[in-house]
Order: sequence, then structure tokens, then C-alpha cells
Amino acid sequence: MSGALLDVALVHYPVFNRRREVIGSAVTNLDIHDIARTARTYGVRRFYLVTPYEDQQQLVAELLEHWLKGRGGQLNPARKEALTLVRVVPDLATLYQRVSADRGERPLVLATSAREQPQTRDFGDIRRQLRAGKPAMILLGTAWGLAPAALSGVDAFLPPIKGAGDYNHLPVRSAAAILLDRLLATG
Repeated sequence: MSGALLDVALVHYPVFNRRREVIGSAVTNLDIHDIARTARTYGVRRFYLVTPYEDQQQLVAELLEHWLKGRGGQLNPARKEALTLVRVVPDLATLYQRVSADRGERPLVLATSAREQPQTRDFGDIRRQLRAGKPAMILLGTAWGLAPAALSGVDAFLPPIKGAGDYNHLPVRSAAAILLDRLLATG
């Protein structure tokens, strides 16, 4: 199945810190590279970074400049291809507006959580929706998860990823890969 009907957003604000205070988290080089590569592997249309911080936006711009127009892209064309998916937006309102305008309709907005949520939809249901031509967008949280303000525009939650025991604190890069595989894998 193609991921062309799916967008992914990595939300850096508003998120929680370990004390459940609302913060803005730092953009990381590894998250950008790894999630972009995973998104490209599964045919996702766009990978958005949501941060209101101008210094973080500038950091992403410089990274993308190196890989899309500079020496990085010349040396590693596959990485360049993956990073063409990356867009930066300052907030969720801009994200929703931009994706809705690009798609011609508002996508189903899906959030992730390490815990069960009341509005959880199973992976099969979302796969069927994508096959039927309905666009969707996944919001991935950073730090200690999405704050309530980030959830106000969410339509449903994806099921939490459960491992072998009680420990459940996956890196966001790993969670993104698992979620995209469960939604878009063809084999």
C-alpha cells in the first residue's frame, strides 16, 4: 500500500517534560534523518517538524541546505531523496491549514501515545481508510509526550506499541518505523 495519503508530523511543541510541564523540545539531527528515511521507505507524502523556535527552524534549514543543495546530497543521493520530504512549520494550526490546503480536505488526524486512550482506532481500520482514499496525518510526540493543547485537533489515537513487558518508552524514531510498518507494509 502506498503511503501517499499519509503525512507524518514530529511535534516539538507543545509537549511534556518528565514533570508533566508543557515545554518545547529540541529538534535532533537523528530524528530528522531517520524518520525522513522511514517515511520515504513507506511512501509517506510529507514529514513535518513542528517547532515555534526560530533557532530550531534555522538549524533544520541549515541541515536541509547541506543535504539537498550541498555536498551531503552529492555524496549520498538516497539521503537527499528522503530529506526532500521534510517541511518545517511553527505550530499545529499552520500544519493543519497547510496539509488541508495541499490535500483539498482535512485529513484524519491521529495521535500517538504510550498508553491506551479512549478514542483509539485499530491499525486495520486506518489501513482500510487509506485504501479508500481518505488522507490521514500522524502526530508523533517528543520529550514525554504530546500536551493537551496538541491533542485538541486530534480525531483519534493509534494503538500504543506494546513490547514484551511493562517497559514502554521507545525512541520516537523507532515508534515511527513500527507505526508506519503496521499501517503501510506490503509484505
